[in-house]
Amino acid sequence: MTGVMESGNHVLCATVILILLLLFVFAALCTTMPSKYGDKINITNMDDNNREGYISTGNGRIWFRIVGADGKKTPLLLLHGGPGASHDYFESLSVLSDERPVIFYDQLGCGNSDKPEDLSIYTVENYVKELGEVRSALGLDEVHILGQSWGGGLAAAYYLDGNPEGVKSLILSSPLLDTGRWISDQKAYLSEMPEEIQEHVRHAEETGNYDSKEYQDAMNYYYSVHLCRLDPWPPVLIKTFEKMSIPVYMHMWGPSEFTCTGTLKSFNLTGNLSEIDVPVFFICGEYDEAAPGSMKYFSGLVNNPELLIIKDASHENHLEKEEEYTEAVRKFLNAAD
Repeated sequence: MTGVMESGNHVLCATVILILLLLFVFAALCTTMPSKYGDKINITNMDDNNREGYISTGNGRIWFRIVGADGKKTPLLLLHGGPGASHDYFESLSVLSDERPVIFYDQLGCGNSDKPEDLSIYTVENYVKELGEVRSALGLDEVHILGQSWGGGLAAAYYLDGNPEGVKSLILSSPLLDTGRWISDQKAYLSEMPEEIQEHVRHAEETGNYDSKEYQDAMNYYYSVHLCRLDPWPPVLIKTFEKMSIPVYMHMWGPSEFTCTGTLKSFNLTGNLSEIDVPVFFICGEYDEAAPGSMKYFSGLVNNPELLIIKDASHENHLEKEEEYTEAVRKFLNAAD
């Protein structure tokens, strides 16, 4: 009987040791990336074909998620807008992961990433540097970059900062490329609206009172025409607005869509767009804040451009005309591969 008990104890001990070893291996998998990635990665979630975690940078941790991590074609890196928004409104683009890895990340101060209180770090230069750190940490030696709104300006600024190797194409989706021109386009749109809407906006800008119900109603009307024409708005867009980093937006842009008082006030890349020597795909909506006339102008400054103006759509055209948008992007990416 004693021998049987001793044998059983040995089996039990061996089982416990095996379980502990398996737990150790699992823990290791959950905290490190495969060898093709950098060593500044902390994984918080991983399954067969997806990765989620944080990248350590000089200013804080950057949240990321890779969908379709085992895809064979060149990865697509997404840069959200704002400034101060989050990745959530990009969720529809995960459909492209059937062919290639699609990488979401929240810029510092935004969404799931760290939110340092020192506003001085939220600059174009630091976000350009951060983008390089994300690429390096994730081992994105070759990549397509899609930036929307402010993210489009970031994508172009990153490329123009040093013509980085391995960027195979840029998709500039309703991009901010010249703050002065952007403001002019918004004021032109505003001038076409009912006089009551114009007056509420003028009053807010003159008094600095942007919290009044009248101004909020005027902005909601403006957004329904030029930001997103869907009613109701998609849950992913609402989620992005709920997570919007107001401090980052205020610091970089300001309190009004029609006047920039932040660090982006003098942002203007038009003089350098001719230096981009990879394929560039401009996309905008017919009623976009990134006005079609401006997109035609910008595309004319680039050596190898394509331009798509999506009918009956505005700034969130990737949500308003989801199938048309994703198929156009897919076709462009496959040609640029």
